[in-house]
Amino acid sequence: MIPTAFDYVAPTSVSDALAALAEGGDEAKVMAGGQSLLPVLRMRLNAPESVVDLGRIEELRGIREEGDHLVIGAMTTHDEVATSDLVKEHAAVLAAAVESVADPQIRHRGTIGGALVHADPAGDVGAPILALDAELVITGADGERTVAAKDFFVDLFETAVGEGELLTSIRIPKHTGWGGHYEKFVRVAHQWSIVAVAASVRSDGGSIAEAKVGLTNMGSTPLRAASVESAVVGKSAGDLGDSCSGAADGTNPPSDLNGDSDYRKHLATVLTKRAVAAAGGAG
Repeated sequence: MIPTAFDYVAPTSVSDALAALAEGGDEAKVMAGGQSLLPVLRMRLNAPESVVDLGRIEELRGIREEGDHLVIGAMTTHDEVATSDLVKEHAAVLAAAVESVADPQIRHRGTIGGALVHADPAGDVGAPILALDAELVITGADGERTVAAKDFFVDLFETAVGEGELLTSIRIPKHTGWGGHYEKFVRVAHQWSIVAVAASVRSDGGSIAEAKVGLTNMGSTPLRAASVESAVVGKSAGDLGDSCSGAADGTNPPSDLNGDSDYRKHLATVLTKRAVAAAGGAG
């Protein structure tokens, strides 16, 4: 299908983008990489009066170090994140997760910021961002504000980014020396995650000293498996026992053609054990 007619705006600065959003009001849509928005427009599931394309705003791109944090611009592509030596060194689980996003064409066009604001619970970016205790920098007419990842995801396809605001960057505390692994279960290649687990593990003396675990598609937002994070401390990555049995505690996964809720809860338990073991360096 062909989208309905709309005005197209391509600002070259954040301030110009905010001005365009203010002018468009409720009828304006932001486009980052376009990998989620364009199919929606083509199917006429949404008919905005204007589209504000962020693709020409260079200040929203790039990966850099700021003290004990990595800062990733919201318009940085998935491929740039997945192949970044800085991300691999300081946020290994994010690099592993983003490498699994769709296919190379989409990874070269889709952006980390666009994926986070779209907030699809089956998307592969939210869980590692949550597990890494990241902070999201949101910019609006009144300036910048920073929101913790645990407060960023509000509900299904809903985030803390308000009307007339933009997600401009992601700040990630460096997890240097931590192992990272993303265990993703799909029926066919390039599919949305049926269930996936992001695990970041710091080992010390042959045992797990700290663990952070994020769950994909186990509720309306990405979730932390808090009980697992405490249960695996002191365990060997190669002998986790039943320490991951509570991975699905407190979750409310969907039931659909790919599996019902109970099936996903079982998957989460199995995948969490695999992810923690791999992130901890076992086999």
